Amino acid sequence: MPTTISAMTRRALALAAFAASPLMAQDSAASFTVALNQDNFFGFYPTFAGTYTPSKTRPVDFAFYGTLWTIPAFNVGGPANGANLWTEFGVGARIRLADDRLALKPQIGVTHGSLLSGAPTGGQPNVLDGIVPSLTVNYADARTEGEVYGGYYRAAREVGPVQLDFLHYWANAGFKFASIASAGVHVEQLRNARTTAVGGRPSDTYRWVGGYVQFALPGSHAFARMTMGNNVLDGAKGGFYKLSTGLTF
Repeated sequence: MPTTISAMTRRALALAAFAASPLMAQDSAASFTVALNQDNFFGFYPTFAGTYTPSKTRPVDFAFYGTLWTIPAFNVGGPANGANLWTEFGVGARIRLADDRLALKPQIGVTHGSLLSGAPTGGQPNVLDGIVPSLTVNYADARTEGEVYGGYYRAAREVGPVQLDFLHYWANAGFKFASIASAGVHVEQLRNARTTAVGGRPSDTYRWVGGYVQFALPGSHAFARMTMGNNVLDGAKGGFYKLSTGLTF
């Protein structure tokens, strides 16, 4: 008899867990986006970003991101052969507003490498190369979309003779002219905000102004965006181009 009761109890618990699981799945949500990016300044750099929503009744989610910088030139003081590649990872929050049409994402990241902290001749892999506070604002509805980003790359260590800080920001806004297509304008700037080099001073690295076209496939959550335009910085020559493609699951 005890064995029979135990078996029935296990079945009841299993049934209760099975019945509760859809409710738990509906109350929480998660997403993960992997993207491949390339432009004429940063080169090729894969990125990822994830969010976790503990409860849909609460407007604050956990967020994290990473950038796998692959450009050898960022290995300050070392051979340009891909060693000591710059690596960035961060965490933060996503605050959902206006019935989830608007999202604010404050995050704090950490870089590893030698770009910000400097490196002696021969290169040196530095853990905690820099700190990156950032804020991303996204908006999307049935017809329009937009994004504003600002991040400050601050050297966290003094390893080599020269430390660098950078301010990177962009803004874009577009119109969805088809079920899978949108287009809009894009403005982006990178500024060397601080340098400890002798005689060095803050200066703009580039200032891009142009447009983009994007295709997004709702069924597969895949997207591809081509952005291009001109570098309008005084004395700059040529234009800019940036291609991003990725998948959210």
